[in-house]
Amino acid sequence: MVNGKFKIITAMLIFGSIGAFVKNINLSSSEIALLRGVIGSLFLICVILFGRRKPSFKSLKQNLVLLILSGSAIGFNWILLFQSYKYTTISNATLSYYFAPIFVIVLAPLVLKEKLTPVKVGCIVTAMIGLFLVVNIGVGGTSSSTNNIVGILYGLSAAVLYASVILMNKFIRNLEGFETTLVQLIVAAIVLSPYVFIKDHMDFSGLNSPASIINILILGIIHTGIAYFLYFISVKELNGQTIAVLSYIDPISAVIIAAVFLGETMSFMQMIGGSLILCATFLSERLGRADLKQCSDRGGYSG
Repeated sequence: MVNGKFKIITAMLIFGSIGAFVKNINLSSSEIALLRGVIGSLFLICVILFGRRKPSFKSLKQNLVLLILSGSAIGFNWILLFQSYKYTTISNATLSYYFAPIFVIVLAPLVLKEKLTPVKVGCIVTAMIGLFLVVNIGVGGTSSSTNNIVGILYGLSAAVLYASVILMNKFIRNLEGFETTLVQLIVAAIVLSPYVFIKDHMDFSGLNSPASIINILILGIIHTGIAYFLYFISVKELNGQTIAVLSYIDPISAVIIAAVFLGETMSFMQMIGGSLILCATFLSERLGRADLKQCSDRGGYSG
């Protein structure tokens, strides 16, 4: 149990530092997303080969449509999240991105036929109030406040795609989370390739400095390959409630890292708003786990 907690805490701390590294990569968001998918996939393939893990090709075939759709959503989710980092602070981007469980609550009655209870409605309202406080538009409609709103909208759009991945993963059968995520990363890289070729001509001219190259390798190997590996290893050793609680190290560490290393600050009202969002999403995840307590973990995705 202790070993499992150490692994997931490490994974969450790694996920929490993604924004700080992305901000120091001189590439477009789509180029960063593509390279992350390629490098992360190659790392996890090596893990499978060296670990002599044999994926179930029959199960992969049975879930192929869902894997393609969810993998595509992950790829474009990354682009939107990285765009959010470019327009607003890491803190605001991360908190808006953590709206995903709220979107799951909103969509669950349609997709999973779950009942929308008064407590769940309360989670939605609380999160909306928190988001209003985080946006903190300010007076005068300055360029900075406009960029802040655009960045948060990108973060919320990424959260919608993240929520769609969460919902699609619940319909995937007979695949471990590790296998699911590996295929999704491969699909993300494949789907993003033509998009990056059309949009950015696949030249990666921004990789003209050692810093950018090192940061993209760290993003692909550590933030994707190693972090996902640690996450799925720990999932087998911990119960759902412990995982839900420890997963909040991700957004909290992201805010702290942004403040310490990038000098980003949050006003008191924004901190209150962030706390409301995290409390609402935490409660919504607890409710989701209660509704699905008899379902096995079929793969997940963070960061």
